[in-house]
Amino acid sequence: MSASSQSSSRPAEAGGAGPAIAVGLVLLTISWGLLHVGFWHRNPIIDTPIYQGYGEKVLDGKVPYRDFPVEYPPAALPVFVLPALADEEDYGSAFELLMWTCAVAAIVLLAATLSAGGAGATRLYAATAFAAIAPLLLGSVILTRFDLWPAVLATGALAALVAGRDRLGLGVLGLATAAKLYPAVLLPVALIWVARRRGRREALVGLAIFAAAVVVIVLPFAILSPGGVVHSLTTQLGRPLQIESLGAAILLGAHQLGLYDPTVGSSHGSQNLSGFLPDVLAGVETGLQLFALVAVWILFARGRLDVERLFVASAAAVVAFIAFGKVLSPQFLIWLLPLVPLVGGSAGAAACWVFAGALVTTQLWFPHRYWDVVALEPAGWLVLVRDLLLVALLAVLTAAIRPGSGSTRTS
Repeated sequence: MSASSQSSSRPAEAGGAGPAIAVGLVLLTISWGLLHVGFWHRNPIIDTPIYQGYGEKVLDGKVPYRDFPVEYPPAALPVFVLPALADEEDYGSAFELLMWTCAVAAIVLLAATLSAGGAGATRLYAATAFAAIAPLLLGSVILTRFDLWPAVLATGALAALVAGRDRLGLGVLGLATAAKLYPAVLLPVALIWVARRRGRREALVGLAIFAAAVVVIVLPFAILSPGGVVHSLTTQLGRPLQIESLGAAILLGAHQLGLYDPTVGSSHGSQNLSGFLPDVLAGVETGLQLFALVAVWILFARGRLDVERLFVASAAAVVAFIAFGKVLSPQFLIWLLPLVPLVGGSAGAAACWVFAGALVTTQLWFPHRYWDVVALEPAGWLVLVRDLLLVALLAVLTAAIRPGSGSTRTS
């Protein structure tokens, strides 16, 4: 299960990532096929009709944000539009094919990143195999969400940094942030990496490239419809406490014990808890999220500079953003599929097992028991278990990144 349980494997030779990639792609294709049958195909909850609506409107000549509202940042638009080029009834299949392509790219980049970092053959095989079977652990949500797109961009940015292409990496990270905001939490990690290796001036150049990439993508839409772009951003930032978040899951558990009576409402495309206490917990979670992120960045900055700690810090930053966010949709775990297997040593072994537990626990209630959770039935305990596993994952990664930790060292 671990992507890195072997700490003594010999470094991969040039081109040695090829066989590991091949194994990973075979396993990924098998996993992808199994997601369409039996247990995995029950009661799907899909977002592709929303994406299809966006794509068809663009092809009809309408301008996003100005002529119709879009929930996501502008760099997400290509993955909505491309499948719309197919026949209307084939949109879902075309979108799945596009996401499979992103998954393939993620495995290739995962292996390339590890190989550039000096990982041994055993670690390469384990990492690609874990990433390839992870879709089965999470379930059918991966087929109908676009989150593999920003995930592969974020992984590509990390691959470029490890390969010494810092400016390219920060530019790709800007593109990833313009597709979905979460990759921005990797920016401080990337800037620390560049500053300590090549100096503050180069880090500032990289920051300018990151900002330019975001501006080039967002600015045309902001000029055409400043209100529409701002509304898209404020809608995301102003969301209430979503029912799957840690704070909401604690309240669901309190309800099962007869200690709290939650009120569930629907808005912002999700089911949320409303009332004074949920609002307070939403603020608390945002504070914890910021604290955890800053802690990860500081720990990375204070310790030794090496590729292994870069991997851990990158995974930890995204986990912190997910675990303590006031919104925690199942598809957010897709962001971690190419990141957690990067972690080496005993921390990598523990992280992969805990992450696997979070994936499986998510699938136990989503999608086929999601409406039981909304109805405040005991399935809500599974949400709490999943959320606590993500907190445990953050604890594992944070312990590994602290100065003096040797749990991620590999030879």
